[in-house]
Amino acid sequence: MPTLNYLEAGGSPFETGRTLGRFGAAAMQDYARHSPAWASVMHHRGTPAAGAMSALVRSRFPRIWDELQGLAAGLELPLEDVFLWNCRGDLWAMAPDGCTTVQESTGTLRRITHNEDGDPAFAGHCAIAECTVEGSVPFASFVYPGSLPGHTFAVTDGGLAMTVNNLRCLNVRPGVPRMVLTRALLEAASLQDVRALLASNERAGGFHLTVAHRASLGLLSVEFSSEACSIVEIDGRRLHANHALHSTLRDLPQIVTGSSRHRQERGDALLAEDGATIDPLRLLADGSDASFPILRAAPDDSDAENTMATADIRIVAGASHIEWEVYEHPARPPRFHMIDGHASTEKSQRARPA
Repeated sequence: MPTLNYLEAGGSPFETGRTLGRFGAAAMQDYARHSPAWASVMHHRGTPAAGAMSALVRSRFPRIWDELQGLAAGLELPLEDVFLWNCRGDLWAMAPDGCTTVQESTGTLRRITHNEDGDPAFAGHCAIAECTVEGSVPFASFVYPGSLPGHTFAVTDGGLAMTVNNLRCLNVRPGVPRMVLTRALLEAASLQDVRALLASNERAGGFHLTVAHRASLGLLSVEFSSEACSIVEIDGRRLHANHALHSTLRDLPQIVTGSSRHRQERGDALLAEDGATIDPLRLLADGSDASFPILRAAPDDSDAENTMATADIRIVAGASHIEWEVYEHPARPPRFHMIDGHASTEKSQRARPA
């Protein structure tokens, strides 16, 4: 099984982005630029929608724009192309992103357990990135080559934990790209900051987020698109595959693939059968539906996606930090033991990219 790397990046936003770009350069040069996914996104070069989105990022999130400039420099690719790649889910509903999340809120414990599903061509080229950006709260995030941190799963030193699932929304309007919004959310100091940032910005594409903060008892299930933003507090256990479920979004135009629908149905059935007794890691390792398994490893996956990593994040109210694990496979020992935005070197099997 391909190895999940560990990467440290820091300095100014530009320097941080450049380090992330250098890490992902080989994968992007060897595959992404020549893939159908890349070609689909690059059709939007020079369009009014792309111009409007880039203007919003430059004006409202200049530090993230600097990070994108550094990312492009490290990748040795044009900034316009790298920006569009980071808008891929806004511009193209079938971008290869998926994911499944088990959400639990009981007493003082909030637990978020998440399968990160993405393009299998990036297997072995992804990392847990420990980022210490000047003027920002340190964090650790799963990163894909060529992409900003924050649109996968992440935990910050400020006490925020977040996982992200794809939504294939069809009514996309010019707004802040969804991957820029989730990168910005890593700066949030509270759940109220999360609500405020999503409410105060025009949104382009759609995402589902599961968000918790060390200082709050709340566990938020957030769905947003260009048309609506819904925030629901989780009580008990729930599962979310990558399509909109909240009442204000589920009837809006979206693509629900066979995989997403079947993962949701199977996960709901397992939770209904076993309730609070089933281990979320065992649920996310489920492969009983051979055509549409929750854990996705088939080379002919129906959405061309595979599970790249699994995160198991426990947030205890009042605790001084968040301890969590990252798995290369949810039924095997963890690859990394994390404390907030840093690896615990005594426990983790740390590997650095060559």
